[in-house]
Amino acid sequence: MSKAHWQSGTGPFRADQVRSGDPYEVSQGHPVVCAPTGQDGAGPNGLGFAVLDSDPAVKRAGVDAGIELAPHTLRAPDIAVDFTPSEGTWATHALLVVEYAGKGQDEGDLQDKIREFHAAGTRFVWVVRLVGARRVEVHEAGAPMRAVLPGQTLTAPGILQNAVPVEALFDRDVAHEATLANLLQRKGYRDLDAVRVEGIEKGIEKGVEKGIAEGTLTSRRAVLLMLLESANITVSDGDREAIAHCVDLAQLDEWLRRTRGATTRDEVFGR
Repeated sequence: MSKAHWQSGTGPFRADQVRSGDPYEVSQGHPVVCAPTGQDGAGPNGLGFAVLDSDPAVKRAGVDAGIELAPHTLRAPDIAVDFTPSEGTWATHALLVVEYAGKGQDEGDLQDKIREFHAAGTRFVWVVRLVGARRVEVHEAGAPMRAVLPGQTLTAPGILQNAVPVEALFDRDVAHEATLANLLQRKGYRDLDAVRVEGIEKGIEKGVEKGIAEGTLTSRRAVLLMLLESANITVSDGDREAIAHCVDLAQLDEWLRRTRGATTRDEVFGR
């Protein structure tokens, strides 16, 4: 069932003959078997989708979404970004697609697929290489292929708002960080620090409402501990004892001030 890459001419199969869930794509009228994803690509596929789908500029993204590139060509990239819906079964266009190339990758079919996407108007095809040195090969329409390495970032002007660290397409921790940053921006926050600052400000406001303005030591101590906890700053038993026994309002106010934007206990207590 797989297409021989030396075949010329258009085969008899059409994209509209394929049903959702059928285990093959169609390339120039020739069927191409879609095998199950190997273990090296199963996790990265999901990570890459989360990163790209959460980008603030992205309207929609899909995994294995069928894209009808021509009447006799139907392809299902691992990830499709900002694909164009249609009234039929298949989407008709995607601005950016991602392919994960793991063990057993059919290189001939991959190159066919890249050409077919470009011919149909796709601007970027990112090929994530999972065998050998990890890298992403960027196939931009009208430009030579270029390799982007770990430590570098990928951009797709007009499609993605944020640059994507190469590692975010296959490293779980980096992908989670990038996805979180995207989701925060979708909610109007610049980054996680902005959330912490807002939490501190709201905490202080609530503290004022509950009595911090009254100048009581107890109120200030409670608010200080609350802010440290909300900022995920670990304090020692000695720090807690110092707070509990502090009778200097100015000192407590100084510690409260230092919690704004702090990420470590040294930034607050200075020792």
